[in-house]
Amino acid sequence: MEATNFLIQFKDLGAAAVLALSAAGSALGAGVAGLAAIGAWKKSFAQNKNASFAIVAFVGAPLTQTIYGMIVMNKIVELSLKGVYVWSVGIFCGLAIGLSALWQGKAAAVACDALGETEKGFANYIIVLGIIETVALFVMAFSLGLLGRLAG
Repeated sequence: MEATNFLIQFKDLGAAAVLALSAAGSALGAGVAGLAAIGAWKKSFAQNKNASFAIVAFVGAPLTQTIYGMIVMNKIVELSLKGVYVWSVGIFCGLAIGLSALWQGKAAAVACDALGETEKGFANYIIVLGIIETVALFVMAFSLGLLGRLAG
């Protein structure tokens, strides 16, 4: 197999990597937060207290990182149609966005427990999740800037 044909078969690697790694982080983060939400609701039910529906917001927070990965993926696909393959951008961008989602989910899990126990602090917890989300937004924005320069 010629070197060119060998490389072309991987032309979509960057696009697939950014989406897959972002989505994997979202799934892990939402999963961790979801487990904590169920635990918080169980505690509330066991104490005959109302279970806060606001906890659902914490569980869903890591899902937006999949969207950021999809946005970067679309730009990478656009470049690959022009013959520009950016595997490393896809891999490292997806990894960073995915890690942001994972850690956001871990923070959301603690927020679920705290809100379930005290019924206080919702806005504070959302602010912390927003700060963690900002990492993913920065990665997406800076990656799109880089990819825009590569597009010429």
